[in-house]
Amino acid sequence: MNLEAYLAERRARVDAALEQALRPREGTPPRLHEAMCYAALSGGKRVRPILALAACEAVPGPPELALPFGCAIEMIHAYSLVHDDLPAMDDDALRRGRPTVHVAFGEATAILAGDALLTEAFRVAAEGALRVGLDPARALALIATIAGAAGAGGMVGGQAADLEAEGRVTDLAAVEAIHRRKTAALIAAAVDVGALAGGASGGRREALADYGRALGLAFQVADDILDATASTAVTGKREGGDAEHGKATYPAALGVDGARAVARELLARCLAAADALGAPGEPLRAIATFVVERAC
Repeated sequence: MNLEAYLAERRARVDAALEQALRPREGTPPRLHEAMCYAALSGGKRVRPILALAACEAVPGPPELALPFGCAIEMIHAYSLVHDDLPAMDDDALRRGRPTVHVAFGEATAILAGDALLTEAFRVAAEGALRVGLDPARALALIATIAGAAGAGGMVGGQAADLEAEGRVTDLAAVEAIHRRKTAALIAAAVDVGALAGGASGGRREALADYGRALGLAFQVADDILDATASTAVTGKREGGDAEHGKATYPAALGVDGARAVARELLARCLAAADALGAPGEPLRAIATFVVERAC
């Protein structure tokens, strides 16, 4: 398949939906709204919502059912980056080749923009469930899946563990425990909401769950490798930021070559899971290959 064309078409669909979701609501202060849009609409690969669409199609189901939930996850992802970049967290001044939100708008506005994106994400999911006509039980399951992946047992808990591990010697098990929550949980949730929205059950649901778990870790391994080896022109972030902060990363635990070996093992798991879906799983196979091969 032509992955580049597939991603471009899906990204355009997601971007249009996000722009609609982020239209200013009555009472929203203009500067807060500007900061929210700066954070959420400033590029990005849209991997998470595209995965939700691809998983829904693999069931197979109409991707429109998954779109509001994919957008909600992307808004949560955007909020997490705003907060991760703050001086109290990773203290980064560059994101996607531009000044981070707190640099461009000030810390207070950045915090509030992140808060607003997180909260608005659940409005987008709830209103989207009504708009596409999902039954209430399925809609609640979808929203609960997103909340669980984003909260204390998922992304936020992983970020807390990541901060606690800074400057410490960590082994592979500790690194995986952090990133299974910090990064992988939200990516796995994106795949799961696609499966749920499309009505997957039985073997297809389990295959998609296996794929999401493996891809979530593979994405983090690739990101760690790129941080250790690639320039700012490639990553859009400060070079060597993870090493500077003493982060618990796969290259820190295994070396770059060891991390690449783990990435290839995780790719094999992704491909095996997607193979169980037959032809409808081809976009998922291509996405997993792209994620890993960009770093290996």
